[in-house]
Amino acid sequence: MAENGIWIFAYGSLMWRPGFEFTGVGPALLRGYHRALCLYSIVYRGTPEKPGLVMGLDRGGSCRGLAYKVAAREAGAALAMLDERELATNAYRRKLLKVRLDGGKTVKAHAYVIIRDHAQYAGGLAQERVIEVLLQGHGPEGSSLDYLKNTVAHLDDLGIPDGPLHAILKKAILEKAEG
Repeated sequence: MAENGIWIFAYGSLMWRPGFEFTGVGPALLRGYHRALCLYSIVYRGTPEKPGLVMGLDRGGSCRGLAYKVAAREAGAALAMLDERELATNAYRRKLLKVRLDGGKTVKAHAYVIIRDHAQYAGGLAQERVIEVLLQGHGPEGSSLDYLKNTVAHLDDLGIPDGPLHAILKKAILEKAEG
């Protein structure tokens, strides 16, 4: 652990609900991974019988998100809390990845990357199936649809475009209204 602290990269719910103390936050770019609705949620936003969908960092492309700076004295507690939250079903692997901060500085940040051979991996689903799973997913943290709404709203607030997520959200809302 760096004596001046650590960085944590957020791309989904960590952007709007980090749950740890931080000393700074700002836009960041991660290359080599993209944000995707690629994880069946069976704990927080769904159940094993009716899973929901949540974001993961999947390989390829790039992802704009937030980088949180965490003081060295808080780093251990932040990572322990995040590991408990993000690794509940071991579908992610925490990795130290290079991210570019606004202004061009590159730092190594902890990020949670999807494990593609995990049973909960949902990459490559047809859009109709994505919407079906989004609409059925409800768990202790709420619905998958609300998770997507919150993520898209936060991306919009940050000025981070994500056309595919907007398109899925629009279709899911329409289908829910019709259903």
